[in-house]
Amino acid sequence: MSHQKTPRLKPLLNKVPPGFMVDTPWLRDQNIDPKSIHDYVRSGWLERVIRGVYRRPLPENVQASSDTEWQIPLLSLQWIMDWDVHLGGESALDLAGYSHYLSLGQRPRIHLYGDTPSWLKRLPTKTKFVIHRRSLFGNDHSGINETNRDKSGNRSDDTNQKAVNVWRWPIKASSPERAILEALDELPKHASFDNLDKVFEGLTTLRPKMLDTLLASCESVKVRRLFFVYADRHNHAWRQYIDTSKVDFGSGPRALAEGGKLHPTYKIYVPEGLLPAESMRAFDD
Repeated sequence: MSHQKTPRLKPLLNKVPPGFMVDTPWLRDQNIDPKSIHDYVRSGWLERVIRGVYRRPLPENVQASSDTEWQIPLLSLQWIMDWDVHLGGESALDLAGYSHYLSLGQRPRIHLYGDTPSWLKRLPTKTKFVIHRRSLFGNDHSGINETNRDKSGNRSDDTNQKAVNVWRWPIKASSPERAILEALDELPKHASFDNLDKVFEGLTTLRPKMLDTLLASCESVKVRRLFFVYADRHNHAWRQYIDTSKVDFGSGPRALAEGGKLHPTYKIYVPEGLLPAESMRAFDD
């Protein structure tokens, strides 16, 4: 067991908490050769997940929860292997405590934004990782937080808390302000107008200054228009602090929802139920 007893094992165990994952390129960067990897697996210091991906086993008296099925791979990418990726869209809204409406019979979709290794989609999980480019905001990382929930379900914004207990590591995720814009970008093919309407109903505490920053950097006219369709519809207290005169809405009407109606203010075709009340009365007349 000469390879097992090399000085590289202790630093490896210090860097990788129980339950977390690493891949062959990362291990290679730690100067751990294939023979040592083989020895570590044989000795139980690592366990093979899929080809080229390994996990440090949990202690015998610790069981992983169902949440860790997707959280542990993501945290491993973010904190161990240093991939530039964050949880976003509807998944980040769900993590922040807003309802996430899933179709029965479908695998839960975990929306990730940024760079990921090709093996992530091959992991044997009950969830489906959906990878997005960060094209909506370009290189602007505004609104990406490091938050998590502890075992009791309470939110925590303590980014310095990195206990070995894997359920308390912070997840890099979009704030609700950024997440709702990312979710709107999925309309109409990959998101539901009705579901996002229900989510928007609960977004009562968005931060106007953060919204100003994100709306200025958002590169989608469609998303900016849709955001204000919903913002005007629900008219939360923060809406009065957003100055639409500073928002670029582009020009000309935009077709979006098949069979939809043209919104009178934001000139985008949406389901009739999202129109202002006076417009719906006009259609009825």
